[in-house]
Amino acid sequence: MNQGEIPQPTESELEILTVLWARGPSTVREVNDQLNEQRTDGKEVGYTTSLKLLQIMFEKGLVARNTDARTHVFSAAFAQADVQRNLLQRLADSAFQGSAMQMVMHVLGGHDASSEELQEVKDLIEKVEKLKNSGLKN
Repeated sequence: MNQGEIPQPTESELEILTVLWARGPSTVREVNDQLNEQRTDGKEVGYTTSLKLLQIMFEKGLVARNTDARTHVFSAAFAQADVQRNLLQRLADSAFQGSAMQMVMHVLGGHDASSEELQEVKDLIEKVEKLKNSGLKN
């Protein structure tokens, strides 16, 4: 899949996608209830707001809608990893002139990474290096 095919979700749309990735296909009511459970700012999201956002997301192609039943069921149109990859690539391109290294260094420098997180980064680097090296030998 071409990353350019994934529409850019807004912050509110990304919240809804996160609910759909965690729950799977869900009704507007289920999405709305989950959004309100996750809120830490005390501001409740109205049902009609969730409905309108899901309708916009459907028009943008971010979600699919099953209309077989009386209650419409929405699901994410793209895998979480694909959307995350697309968002990170756009961020790297726009804020870090395409440099993944600058972006990672900025994140690690501005974040108090735990020992476990740092080990995961090291493991990922090793994995990427092995993949690159095996690709060069072919």
